Amino acid sequence: MSSALLMVAGGMHGLILPVRGSEEGFSLLALGLIGTGWSVGFISGSIAVPFLVRRVGHIRSYAVMASIACMTILFNLIFINDLAWIGLRIFSGFCFAGAAMVVESWLNEVSDNENRGTTFSIYVSVTLFASTAGQMTIAATGVAGFLPFVLAAIAYIGAVLPTAVTRTPQPAPLKSASFDIGLIYRTSPIAVIAAFSVGMANGAFGTLAPVYGIERGFSTATVAYLMSLAIVAGAIAQVPLGRLSDRIDRRKVMMGVAMIGALAGLLLIVFNPDENAVLYILFALYGLAAYSLYAIAVAHANDFAEQGNFGKIASGMLLVLGSGMVLGPIAASLTMQFFGPVALFLVTVVFHTALAATAWLRMQVRSATPAEDRAPFRPLPTERTVTSETIGLDPRSDDESFELPESNEP
Repeated sequence: MSSALLMVAGGMHGLILPVRGSEEGFSLLALGLIGTGWSVGFISGSIAVPFLVRRVGHIRSYAVMASIACMTILFNLIFINDLAWIGLRIFSGFCFAGAAMVVESWLNEVSDNENRGTTFSIYVSVTLFASTAGQMTIAATGVAGFLPFVLAAIAYIGAVLPTAVTRTPQPAPLKSASFDIGLIYRTSPIAVIAAFSVGMANGAFGTLAPVYGIERGFSTATVAYLMSLAIVAGAIAQVPLGRLSDRIDRRKVMMGVAMIGALAGLLLIVFNPDENAVLYILFALYGLAAYSLYAIAVAHANDFAEQGNFGKIASGMLLVLGSGMVLGPIAASLTMQFFGPVALFLVTVVFHTALAATAWLRMQVRSATPAEDRAPFRPLPTERTVTSETIGLDPRSDDESFELPESNEP
């Protein structure tokens, strides 16, 4: 329940800012930096919040995170200014990461080897549907006036209630994201390239696709439908594509999916469709590819990981992904400023093409892991909501990978 309310608020918050900011006349660079602020805050929260939890406990930390997130979106309403929104978005990303990690740690605590896979699947489904519900709420309310901000604030603060009254014992300390680029690269070079490329492409798309829609003259409802369609298509496609990658070389699947993403972006550039069926089809095709790539890359890295290293590798990949999500909105905003709104997809085409080419090159120098030796593919939530605790909930993880240092000093 806490996770669902948090994701509803996050889905609303993430759509309100770029659409309302565009309508308020914020520059493309400022809108890109708002997206960058979220990623900076999210990464910082993934690293720092576990130390806060060790000091004051899960319930108090969660209440702090949700309360500040609530305050942040209300400050967005009070101070409609680009510089203020950039700074506030850092706080909201930080708090969202911290709150999500606390909820996920509770799920980790009550899960065991027999039900972890089911719990993880249910959690992924909840995050998908709740985030989509948040975006659909914006489709109904629009972004004008105070109502969408207040509704999102209510959802944020409402997320405190289930954890505040729970009788479940507080979980073990949270797991902080760790970063060992050497280990990740030695295990799977393509995983590093995939994580960064997906971060660049999806960071740009997630932040500035709503701006692209508003600049093209689409309604707020249309923008919400397009964004939701892309995310849902990617979530649905993860399962069949992942199962396919269990049977054939995962790099072939990554190459094919990346080429689909590049093709969808290229067609959006060439046709630049109006508000019609072609637009919806191309957004669905883009989402199918863009939002399924990262989970396949994590699975591929796990195929080559030594026993007990899945957690370290997946956690490090999150930070590589995050670095791409920091830079992607900046690159896309500058490109759109010079070449127009549809130039957003120039960035996605470049990085999806680079990923497809790298996957092909890696197939020439390294054999695939035999199908019988691969761990089964697992879907993941959208990249903007994955934390080290999400990885810990994944049945493939090894808890020893996430030990925090004994010191309580941040």
